Amino acid sequence: MGALPARSAPPIRGSHFTGAWAAGQWEARLEAGWGGGRLYGKGAVMAAAVALWVRTEPPLLGALPLPPPARLGRPYLRKMAAYARRRAAEGCFPRLRWASWRHIACGKLRLGRGLAWLYFQRFLRLLPAPPPRSLRRAEAEAACGSAEELERERSKLSVDTLQFLLFLYLQQLSRLSLRTAIRGEQWPSPAAPGPAGKGAGQSKNWNDQDHLAFVLAHLSDMLELLLEPEQLSASSHATSNSLVSYEAVCALSFLIEGTVEGSGTVHPLHELALWQPCQEKNGYSKSNNAFSFPKLESWLRSCLTTNPFGMTACLRSGKKLAWAQQVEGTTRRAKIACNTPVVPEVFPMVIMSQVYKQTLAKSSDTLVGAHVRIHRCNESFIYLLSPLRSVTIEKCRNSTFVLGPVEVSVHVHSCDNVKVIAVCYSLSLSSTTGCTFHVLTPTQPLILAGNQAVSLAPFHTHYPMLEDHMAQVGLATLPNYWDSPMLLGKESSDTSVFRLLPPSDFYTFVIPFEMEGDTTETPGGLPHAYQKALSQREQKVQIWQKMVKEACLSKDQRKQFQMLVESKFYEWLIQTGNRQQLDSLVPPAVGSKQAAG
Repeated sequence: MGALPARSAPPIRGSHFTGAWAAGQWEARLEAGWGGGRLYGKGAVMAAAVALWVRTEPPLLGALPLPPPARLGRPYLRKMAAYARRRAAEGCFPRLRWASWRHIACGKLRLGRGLAWLYFQRFLRLLPAPPPRSLRRAEAEAACGSAEELERERSKLSVDTLQFLLFLYLQQLSRLSLRTAIRGEQWPSPAAPGPAGKGAGQSKNWNDQDHLAFVLAHLSDMLELLLEPEQLSASSHATSNSLVSYEAVCALSFLIEGTVEGSGTVHPLHELALWQPCQEKNGYSKSNNAFSFPKLESWLRSCLTTNPFGMTACLRSGKKLAWAQQVEGTTRRAKIACNTPVVPEVFPMVIMSQVYKQTLAKSSDTLVGAHVRIHRCNESFIYLLSPLRSVTIEKCRNSTFVLGPVEVSVHVHSCDNVKVIAVCYSLSLSSTTGCTFHVLTPTQPLILAGNQAVSLAPFHTHYPMLEDHMAQVGLATLPNYWDSPMLLGKESSDTSVFRLLPPSDFYTFVIPFEMEGDTTETPGGLPHAYQKALSQREQKVQIWQKMVKEACLSKDQRKQFQMLVESKFYEWLIQTGNRQQLDSLVPPAVGSKQAAG
């Protein structure tokens, strides 16, 4: 990884942090239970520093790619925090039940019920959950026969109130200006252009530099949001005597993590904050089990640095992947990299850019659980046949993307004439033109601002490991809301921006690679209208074959007829662009090996 500032963790190689701090070749560990908080190496006690950074997932996946409602601003969230604490006995604190959040969101913040559920379910998806639990939730929701039953099922769900407040505050990332934050001006500036429109989807979700700037600019506000009411002044601000509870710092671990110098382990913030060498700096009091507000804020600011596992480090010093094939001399433009090292506590990252006029297919351990960014890929067919954490597709044209099951989200932005085929927890799209989405998803697809001619269609393919991969990420075949999108943004009432693909235009999709596995058909099957269209088309083919057989053609006639059919098929391949994909699959062994490797 790229070098970090002197106060932070040094470069990472292999699975351990190394560099100047590790020149003595000693490995460090925190004393079990953090009791003494000492660092051991070669038997000697050594002083060490802490590096903190903003976790990748909350900004990347938690900050939804749409402008947040005005009532999710700071003043309203402070009122919500106070209200939740007052109504602790009614399911608002320390856990916030869905029914309580629905009441706050719809009754106090004036959000629509659909948007309230969108925020709630997205936050739930970010939390660690065993796949079997996710599958049980999906099964329970699919079994609901009415809206009332569905609400009763959802009312069983709850989230950590303080973490959820931070999640809601983080929605401001989609609208705020980095420049004004650095200047310390009002953020967002009253003179800044509105977030709606063509550029609304151009969020800062992938840029870890922006994540850091956002947290530094708003750290005081976020800490104050977590304070108990008696720790606030009459003007609802912290004072020099304010105390931050240990529970509040635990909540802040949703957003911040870090490491100790020389350690190969990533820890949540609250564990590092209790490490004894840090307690004097962050103002921890054992008697109060709380932290001094000014000292904690100062300590956080002094330790926060750029995420060593983020996009910046991946682009600068990540491992280059030779996945692109040589096709007509154009593959030298392709840039594919993953972050290094890969540590158990952090999801990997793969960035793919400028793949042009080729077929790329991978099923790789590098992709398992990865956040994938696909950027400026044109006239290509890309198959990523592994269970993925998230996928972002930006500024791509005339391409097809076939994805393994995606655990959290697929976001498509500023793309023209692309086809996306995926089983995914959620799909969102902004500023797209003429794109088609074949999806199986338990949530409503989000159609945001700037889209034109969107086509939604049922998921229509399979590969041998598909169902195994779905189980790994906790995705089931039901419920499936592929045909029930939610329109948000300025076009929220314009249903003409999308259509459901007519069954007459529907064809199944064959993944042209051999893999081991048990899946032999599309999971969940096809909707009746689409299956009927396929059956009718197959019947026509059978009738045609019967006519040819009964025509009693001579040998020369059969040869001439065969040449005519092949000629028409060749024309169709060129017109549809499928010839390029077929050519890139020759010899077949190369394509098969690539997909399996």
